[in-house]
Amino acid sequence: MSSIDDVATERSSVFHLFSRPVLAATLMLGGGVTLYAVEAYIMATIAPSIVRDIGGLELLSWVTTLFVAAAVLGSIFVAMRPRGIGLRTVYVAGALMFAAGSLICALAPSMQVILAGRAVQGFGAGALGGLAYAFIRFAYPEHLWRKASTLYAAIWGVATLLGPSLGGLFSDGSTWRHAFILLVPVSVLMAILAPVLLPSAHDDRAPGRTPITQIALLLAAVLLVSIAGTIEATQSKALLVAASLIAVVAMLGIERRSENRLLPTGAVALSMPISRVYLMMFLLILVLTSDIYIPYFLQSLHNVSPLESGYLTALVALGWTVAAFLSASFSGPRASRAIVIGCVIETVAVAALAIFLARDNQAGSIALLAPAVVFMFLMGFGVGLGWALRLVATSEQDKASAAITTVQSLGSAFGAAFAGVIVNSTGLLAPGGVAGGISAAHWLFVLMALPGIVTIVISLSIQKSGNETQATAAA
Repeated sequence: MSSIDDVATERSSVFHLFSRPVLAATLMLGGGVTLYAVEAYIMATIAPSIVRDIGGLELLSWVTTLFVAAAVLGSIFVAMRPRGIGLRTVYVAGALMFAAGSLICALAPSMQVILAGRAVQGFGAGALGGLAYAFIRFAYPEHLWRKASTLYAAIWGVATLLGPSLGGLFSDGSTWRHAFILLVPVSVLMAILAPVLLPSAHDDRAPGRTPITQIALLLAAVLLVSIAGTIEATQSKALLVAASLIAVVAMLGIERRSENRLLPTGAVALSMPISRVYLMMFLLILVLTSDIYIPYFLQSLHNVSPLESGYLTALVALGWTVAAFLSASFSGPRASRAIVIGCVIETVAVAALAIFLARDNQAGSIALLAPAVVFMFLMGFGVGLGWALRLVATSEQDKASAAITTVQSLGSAFGAAFAGVIVNSTGLLAPGGVAGGISAAHWLFVLMALPGIVTIVISLSIQKSGNETQATAAA
């Protein structure tokens, strides 16, 4: 980026994304990400109501598993779509599939039909999520690219608060169906408006065949680790996680040697900055996902009510959003430093929770709880500050965009599975109670801080690469 572009980036703010020339694109693309992110959390809230109403408890784990796997496939389709199909067409198809899946779920007489609807809905959601990043270079001037990426990443933080809140409105009796019905007209309207409000985007992808083997292995990895996240037996969970890791390693090995790549050039070579960026993003999300057990620890160890624990946990999302908006205008060395600082903050915050959250506070002392609350906010703040999105060669931008959604899905799935293995192995189930909770919380956040240390090392290497590039350019 030229010095003139750097100045433009520094002087403009994220709120320029809502200025009249680009407002329509921001609403459409941000709306697609919002549908994806919010729906993921709405479902988690209303799932017990669905089981109470139509049964199917034995299939409940597949409600999320199929959605995540289909979403990964949808994001991949953005990059691997047949030639001649434009991004606007994919947006229309994604929105209509999301609407169709939502309608199927709303009318479902059984859990089996719910699963079919979730698969259709997930594919549409994944496509909409991937399109948000794929459209950036067509919808905005270059000095707003980074800000748009930051905004769409921050939506996931907001969704952790908005999704459960909306789901809570539809948790009685059969009102859970309204949570799906509500989404149908919204997504249909988005499909209608897409050809009018979104810019045209020419197909500038490099030629190549669809990498079927890599896609199959990636989907297998997602399914295996997602299933692992729903199993209580620690040994079975660990075996599924291991099998998922093997599938990922096999996929990366084939990707490295294949001429038909699923990922952008350099994404599987740690010597390349883009590979380290993806790895760092994966680990940031993996570490952050340990927050799924924070509500339980707040309730069992600090005597916080379920409602209060939900709002306190939302501070993680608030921290992500605040940091994302604060750092949206950063560029060059300032952005690189922010990424390093963000990785350090997240790692320190998670490690601190091993001390301040993992304690017996049955009296509900605010003085004992306050430090944990602060570090929960900083946990999300670190991710928002360290979230590093970098654009690659234009001919592979669609692959890079799809990879962002895939990395987020994999990070969340592996994070949930690893967290489950840790807490189930360190006292949550046996001995259980307060003593078991303290042990599980301590080991969860101690061990989850270790990948955080890796993110710090990676961020420093990315910063060094950036400095060397700038020095070369100056020479």
